[in-house]
Amino acid sequence: MHKLLFGASVSAAFILILLLQISCSQQVENKPLTQEETVALGKYIVTTSGCEDCHTPKIFTELGPMFDTTRHLAGFTQGEALPALDLEMIGPDKWVATQKHLTAWVGPWGISFASNLTPDNATGIGTLSEEMFIKTMREGKWMGVGRPLLPPMPWQVYGMKTDQDLKAIYAYLKSIKPIRNEVPQPVPPDKLGEVLVKK
Repeated sequence: MHKLLFGASVSAAFILILLLQISCSQQVENKPLTQEETVALGKYIVTTSGCEDCHTPKIFTELGPMFDTTRHLAGFTQGEALPALDLEMIGPDKWVATQKHLTAWVGPWGISFASNLTPDNATGIGTLSEEMFIKTMREGKWMGVGRPLLPPMPWQVYGMKTDQDLKAIYAYLKSIKPIRNEVPQPVPPDKLGEVLVKK
């Protein structure tokens, strides 16, 4: 009988400790982040999720392309000319192409240009509210209400992030250096020849 009571007591104690641990870990996970912690989380997500791959122009070195830190997340460089391209290579069952900085992409959708994600008011996301930013990521619409976001932007993946993650990304982007860089509007498929074919 004593062995049975002892076993039951040990089991009850173990279950109580387990429940307390789960409760404590949930409280830590749900603890609101400070602004500094939110920005740090946003920086971590942005730098480990490939955002710079398309939104930061590159410098070409003997080791290959490196991020141009002077144009961090500024998007496609204003005024840059795109190289000529054989349009016969582009199509749903053919190739998708990108230019040297990986900031402009060509495919059946036309030409898409990586946006300026810096907090510049005139050319970046400076006037974009947190609510509009989250709506953009969730619904894949420019500024949350406009045209569809075009490939290769993986908004469907970012749209699955938690509110906390998206708010953190927004907070980080609003904390970086604003860069004035006006990115062109997308080029529709029927206008590709005007942009990509050398006269």
